[in-house]
Amino acid sequence: MSAESTEHDISPEQGQDDVRDGVLEHGPGEVSEESEDAGRDADKRTSAGRLEEEGDVAADYLEELLDIADIDGDIDIEVRNGRTYISIVADEEGSGLENLVGRDGEVLEALQELTRLAVLSATESRSRLVLDIDGYRAGRAGDLQQIAEDAIASVKETGAAVALAPMSAYERKIVHDAVADLGFVSESEGEGADRHIVVSAD
Repeated sequence: MSAESTEHDISPEQGQDDVRDGVLEHGPGEVSEESEDAGRDADKRTSAGRLEEEGDVAADYLEELLDIADIDGDIDIEVRNGRTYISIVADEEGSGLENLVGRDGEVLEALQELTRLAVLSATESRSRLVLDIDGYRAGRAGDLQQIAEDAIASVKETGAAVALAPMSAYERKIVHDAVADLGFVSESEGEGADRHIVVSAD
C-alpha cells in the first residue's frame, strides 16, 4: 500500500498575539507576513495529516471487506487537490474485483459511500474520498468524455438541448468539465437517482 500526499490551503486563524520581539511590531489584530506564512504552513500540514488519516482509515476498512469477501487486491492511496483517492487493483486475473464494481458501477458507488461513512465514524469528519476498483473510473472517464462530445454534436446539429442518462455526482462533474471545455453549457436536473445532465448551446 503506497501513499503520497499533497498540500491543501486553509485560511490561517486570525487574532494571533502581537509580535514584539521580532523586527516588525504590530498593533492589535494585525499579523506580519511571516506569521501569516507560518499559519498557512501549519494549516497545510494539518490538512495533509487529516487526509492521510482518512486514507489510512479507508484502507483498513476496505482491507477487512476484501478479507470477508475472500477477494485479493492491492490498495493504493493517493492525496491530490485536497482529496483522497483510493484504488483497489487486482494482483492477478480473475480476482473477483469486478463483483465489487457491479453493473454500471452501482456496487462501487455503494462501497464508496460506505467507506466515507467508515471515515466519518472514525474521524468525525466528512469525507470526499473517491474510490476506484479495478480501474473502472479511469476507463469510465474516457466514456464520459465521448458522451459529452456526442451530446454537443447533437446540440450543434439540431439546436435542441440533450438530456443525458442519470449518473453519479462524480461522473456528472467529469461531464460538466468536458462540456465547459468545449464551450457549451450543462446543468444538472432531477433529484436522487434520477439526477442527470442537460447539455445545451446556452
